[in-house]
Order: sequence, then structure tokens, then C-alpha cells
Amino acid sequence: MLKLIIFGPPSAGKGTQAQRLSKKYGIPQVSTGDLLREAVAKQTPLGVKIKSYLDTGKLGPDDLIVQLIKDRVSQPDASNGYLLDGFPRTIGQSTELDKMTEIDLVLNINVDLELLVERAVGRRICTKCASVYHVKFNRSKAEGVCDKCGTALIQRDDDKEATVRNRLNVYKDQTAPLIDHFKKKGNLVDIDGSKGIEDVFLQMTAAIDRLSK
Repeated sequence: MLKLIIFGPPSAGKGTQAQRLSKKYGIPQVSTGDLLREAVAKQTPLGVKIKSYLDTGKLGPDDLIVQLIKDRVSQPDASNGYLLDGFPRTIGQSTELDKMTEIDLVLNINVDLELLVERAVGRRICTKCASVYHVKFNRSKAEGVCDKCGTALIQRDDDKEATVRNRLNVYKDQTAPLIDHFKKKGNLVDIDGSKGIEDVFLQMTAAIDRLSK
């Protein structure tokens, strides 16, 4: 069983790398952001509570987030392990995670915060097929239109600059202290997130593969 955390500030590339790691190691990516957005879209009781937090870039209350994660990792596809993406984000969440299970490895992406603002603010999403583009780094062939399905691209509310900067401030204040927590546990590996996608992926797989040696 392989239990991983991919850690780092918003827009550090966690989602992209988590998808690749999930495929390579055959474990589900458990993304807090995806779970929250799904709950909001379905207007579940949790989704209604959480929407106001998402729209302003604030973190959701620990008890709601922990319950969301517990429900997800108890599903059959997580029986051989999982990769947590966006959890834990506070010391409180980390304490609850310690009660739940032992994590094998924490992959901590380090990257300049101003670069993250540029990455996030320029991101555009297809509302139909969920393809991701960027106005500078990964443009669609026709401006504002998805290459795959022709649907108009949008900027998510949580990718607007004021919200992004607030999320980064929240990260620095509340989440960065978790790095010390994981270092003390001895299972954190720093990843240079300024490199290209392939280089970052290779750094991560090398760290994971060392576990079995």
C-alpha cells in the first residue's frame, strides 16, 4: 500500500503531477479542490456551506474537510493506497490525518510565489471537458475556445488575482508550518518546482521508488 501527499502552494503544479503519479502507481488522486468543487456543483449540504469559502480563497473549516477526505479514502478504489492533493492544509487537519493513517512520503514542491500568481491568473478551463489552458504558457489554437470540444473557456473565480493572492497569503500563514511538522516526522522530500513538468515528475518518482529499496 502506498500513501502519498503532494504538497505545495496553490498553482504549484500539484494537480498535474498528481494525475501522472496516480496513473504510474495505480492509486487514486484524492484532490480536496476537486471534491469541494464537485460538492458545490451538486449543491450538496456540504457544497452549499463551502461555496462562500471557495469564492474568497479561504480554507474550509477543518471538520468539513476532514470528513470529505475520510469519505473518499474509504471507497474501494483507495484500498491499495492513495495520493492526497490539497490535504492537509492546516495543523488541525494534519493532526486528524495522523489519527487516520501513516503517510509514506510527502512530496513538497518549492516554487517562487510570484510565478504562481502568473500561472494561476492566466489559467483557463473548459467547462465541458475540463481541459486546462494558459493565456501565456499553453494557449488554445483559437483564443478563448477549447481545442478539443469547441466550448468557451472560462477563468475560475478562484483563479482571479485578488483571490489567488489571498490564497497564497493563507498558505504562508496557515499551511507553511506543516512543512516543519512533516520534516520532524522524517517523511518529507523537497521537490524543485521551478523545473519543467517532466523534470519535476522524475524528481518525484525517484523519491517514491527509493521507498521500496
